Amino acid sequence: MEQLTQKLGSGDMVIQELPYPQLGKGMVIVKNHFSIISAGTEGSTVSAARKSLIGKAKERPQQVKQVLDTLRKQGPIQTYRAVMKKLDAYSPLGYSCAGEVIEVGPDVTEFQVGDLVACAGAGYANHAEIVAIPTNLCVKLAPDADLKQAAYNTLGAISMQGVRQADLRLGETCAVIGLGLLGQLAALILKASGVNVVAIDVSQAAVDIAKRNQVADEAFTRDAPGLTEKIMQMTGGNGVDAVIIAAATSSLDPINYAGEIARKKGKIVVLGAVPTGFDRDPFWYRKELELKMACSYGPGRYDLNYEEKGIDYPYAYVRWTEKRNMEAFQQLVHKGAINIDYITTHEFAFDQAKQAFDMVVSKSEPFIGIALKYDTTKEHKRSKIAIRPLTEEKKVNISFIGAGSYAQGNLLPNIPSDQRIRRVGVLTNTGTTSKRVAEKYQFSFCASDEHDVFNEETNTIFVATRHDSHAKYVLKGLQSGKNVFVEKPICLTETELEEIQEAHAESGRSVMIGFNRRFSPLVQQLKKKIGSGAMSMIYRVNAGSIPKDSWIQDMEIGGGRIVGEACHFIDLLTYINGSKPASLSAVAIPDPNGLNDTVTISIQFENGSIGTVAYFSNGSKELPKEYLEVYHAGSTAIIKDFKELMLYGKGRPQRIKLFNQNKGQKEMVEAFVGNLLEGKVTIPAEEIFAVTKSTFLVLKSIQNKGAVYEL
Repeated sequence: MEQLTQKLGSGDMVIQELPYPQLGKGMVIVKNHFSIISAGTEGSTVSAARKSLIGKAKERPQQVKQVLDTLRKQGPIQTYRAVMKKLDAYSPLGYSCAGEVIEVGPDVTEFQVGDLVACAGAGYANHAEIVAIPTNLCVKLAPDADLKQAAYNTLGAISMQGVRQADLRLGETCAVIGLGLLGQLAALILKASGVNVVAIDVSQAAVDIAKRNQVADEAFTRDAPGLTEKIMQMTGGNGVDAVIIAAATSSLDPINYAGEIARKKGKIVVLGAVPTGFDRDPFWYRKELELKMACSYGPGRYDLNYEEKGIDYPYAYVRWTEKRNMEAFQQLVHKGAINIDYITTHEFAFDQAKQAFDMVVSKSEPFIGIALKYDTTKEHKRSKIAIRPLTEEKKVNISFIGAGSYAQGNLLPNIPSDQRIRRVGVLTNTGTTSKRVAEKYQFSFCASDEHDVFNEETNTIFVATRHDSHAKYVLKGLQSGKNVFVEKPICLTETELEEIQEAHAESGRSVMIGFNRRFSPLVQQLKKKIGSGAMSMIYRVNAGSIPKDSWIQDMEIGGGRIVGEACHFIDLLTYINGSKPASLSAVAIPDPNGLNDTVTISIQFENGSIGTVAYFSNGSKELPKEYLEVYHAGSTAIIKDFKELMLYGKGRPQRIKLFNQNKGQKEMVEAFVGNLLEGKVTIPAEEIFAVTKSTFLVLKSIQNKGAVYEL
């Protein structure tokens, strides 16, 4: 299937053949008939991508700060990889479309193949022939729906949420500042609700369109003589009940002018991208005005449980969610309560999408809505896309499932260039990532079906997906006779762990987990210096906070931070002392969100060693993340954030300092692949399983006030 993509680095925009998107849990596959270009949001993205690096930096100062933070903490190599991954990636465009359902997830009952639907969501409702949409970002349409009008789904829901935030009643008056696409739609919805509408824009052309199509009761340019007086006359000298700002500007004029024309105790709703640093006097303070933000499509937006898991809010308590806003908009359109025919000022065939965006960026002619029309007669098949000819079979034949930021920064670049290694296929959730990774790292194809990477062409699978799918792919890999490398954690439950242990024992294949820290050069030198036998260890981790709504904190998807990350630190202590955990206990500081990510873990190992992992999320961001102390037989070793090693024993202390932080990712990948070539095991499976089981026992111990559990 074909999709429109753009590279952030060069600004190059191209329609290219990509693998099908994956049909995940709670999703439907839709064949697009129309998608809508958002001149505001997408136009800004495309314009920024076409600027120089300096221009991009000026556009995104917050991202520049993140780059500098990464440079300070991780060094230039990792920073360069992170930046280039972002600049070189094929970025999808689009977030509002309509079409026909052609595949339905096995757990989906709301939709059927053949249903007409309208879709929403950046990263989902793309400018592409085929899209995969979660059910809560998809609404069913009437069989006779006009799909071009329905494709305004996202924009309509955003405007609807702005109107709801204004909370107006029949007969009240609202001013809409900004008559772009969102402003026009908001004004139409207001009028359909029996609200008097005053429309204002800096453009005479936009005002003329509003007048010509009876979008508002009155429409004015911002510089119209006596504008404020006219509005006061319309409202009996009181001012409007609410103002919806749908403009996109860096000027403070919209927010200040809204204060001027609003009545006392009126509402100002920010729907567009405008600054909110209003002047306190003479209007905002004296009128006791209320400022409200309209969060995109409405309740559910940015909520993982709602958008990805499909968990709805109770109808009785959250009457208008983002999906219900979409449904309400579609009802208005289908019943003819609002007429949006005039909104589409331009229509382009999908293969002319680049010309459409050129017009948006150059503003070569006036426009409001721009629709892309797709050739719905084309047939589409789930098939892999060849990047280069597949060479003859090698001793190690590698395919990747998942290839996000971590894989592109730490795994893929470190696969050795060896004539005994063949790079076979790449499968990710999105076709854009699959193709870019396959091209950049010289794989033979990018896939649209997981069977393409589990066939006989592959004997080694790298799993770098989100945590909740790790166990599934590890099991499938082992059961199909593959060697498996999986990013931590190997699984999220004890039941999954037992299944993996059984599959591993039956398969005779190698299983490896991404416990990279044990491969760090500083750790290797520490282990050589400190020796073996019973030792004591302290591992302090300044983990930093991660919001509760992050997928990492979600126990079903990320497994939480103990299972998802603290496994690294338990593993490193295991490796250093040379024996597995025998028993452990853990206590956590109570927190209102129940995240259990400020915790102390005490471990006793089989050889008598003791270790403490102090995993704290409540520290300063300025403190380096990791600090390790090891004591044994009169010697002490200290590793500071994998940049510095201090060795204390007889004589003067020895100091080893690295220019770049090195957590051992390169050495880990090289060791795993190298050991496969030599028929050796990289990390003993019993250690992987023991460390994983330890993380589950840590959670049990926290729940039971620090009870001791034996492995």
